[in-house]
Amino acid sequence: MRWTDTLEIDTPADTLWQVTMDVEALPSMTPTMTSVERLTPGDLRPGSQVRIKQPAQPARVWTVTETQAPHRFVWHTKVGLATMVATHELSATDQGTTNTLTLELTGPGSGLLGRLIGGKVAETLATENAGFKRTAEALRS
Repeated sequence: MRWTDTLEIDTPADTLWQVTMDVEALPSMTPTMTSVERLTPGDLRPGSQVRIKQPAQPARVWTVTETQAPHRFVWHTKVGLATMVATHELSATDQGTTNTLTLELTGPGSGLLGRLIGGKVAETLATENAGFKRTAEALRS
């Protein structure tokens, strides 16, 4: 199963990329994260790990699988036997940057899990994207 939220953000892609890579600031940008702990020092790169705690969920370790500055960032975590893959895609436009957040759920049990959490996932992506917009556009001021 797959969910996507796309939002136009009035800021250059480089600025939005900096906001995207500052994962430790996520709890201040969005109520969907209560704590974020980098487990791997240095820049986020394939293999880097981050522990994220979200409301009403156990903490999960997310592993970065791809970074293509300033356009694409992908990481994944396990939820039981299923795998969640979260993708951030940034595309420059005449007005700023289109930010597309995608969450894909695959593997055993993903269909049932997706039906159970699908509404919450869509709401979470929209809330997080609004947080990216608010934070990145405030940097222009």
